[in-house]
Amino acid sequence: MPRKTHRRAHPRAAAHPKPAHQHTPHRHTTHPNAAGPHAAGRHELGQNFLVDPGVIADVVEHVAATEGPILEIGPGDGAITLPLARLGRPIRALEADPRRADRLAARAPRRVRVEHADALAHRFDAAPHVVVSNLPFHITTAMLRRLLAAPGWTDAVLIAQWEVARRRAGVGGATQLTAQSAPWFEFALVRRIPRQAYRPMPQVDGGLFSVRRRAQPLVPPAQRRDYAAMVARVFGSGGHGLARILPTARVLPPQAAKRWLRDRGHAAGGLPRDLSPADWSDLWRAHRASR
Repeated sequence: MPRKTHRRAHPRAAAHPKPAHQHTPHRHTTHPNAAGPHAAGRHELGQNFLVDPGVIADVVEHVAATEGPILEIGPGDGAITLPLARLGRPIRALEADPRRADRLAARAPRRVRVEHADALAHRFDAAPHVVVSNLPFHITTAMLRRLLAAPGWTDAVLIAQWEVARRRAGVGGATQLTAQSAPWFEFALVRRIPRQAYRPMPQVDGGLFSVRRRAQPLVPPAQRRDYAAMVARVFGSGGHGLARILPTARVLPPQAAKRWLRDRGHAAGGLPRDLSPADWSDLWRAHRASR
């Protein structure tokens, strides 16, 4: 998607240079049919904007505990962006709706740089930064996969559907995506967000969760692809219990699988979702040693 940059850059925002293909900045005017701040989002863009001050304050509080420039994905009319700007850190905001991008650029302080851009096609900066996003519900999984594969960022403060937030944080057991990412990232569930906190009001509640890149990965980054393939085989294999699943998935021979489960304190009938990040990384080492 073509990218239109609204440069209201502050000198401190140099960590995010302007790509060469961005358009020349121009004076912004409000679209004649545009609604006011925090109006209903566009359905085709999956937009449900936060309007609850308490929830917004919680987001800002968690971002304030991090360091570095901020990348916000899907700022909408700036309900989170403008309070974040008061932290005094440079902000780069990617908005898919050109009209909302125009309006936010006209209202935002100079340290905020608003871009009309497709976040799924965004090339993440290699320099350390913090990601903040009220993820559009219809691209949540795709955006999470894109984010977890991206370099640079150190922390992410994210909002998604409640069940998605719970699964990503491992509440009720690990999912395949969480297990594949756990050696490099720590997930934490922060709070539930009632659907009444959004406009338009969605059919389900939201959830605030955080992701932090581990300073010391549990698995070497060079082994990430092979590790992820092992996790996919474990989750995709049939069988009742890990004692059968691990041999079927070609992870460990039958006796080695039983011994590993016993040593880790897991029942033979346990399931992949029962394994912790430490279990997964240890299983990977056992798998490599058994080959």
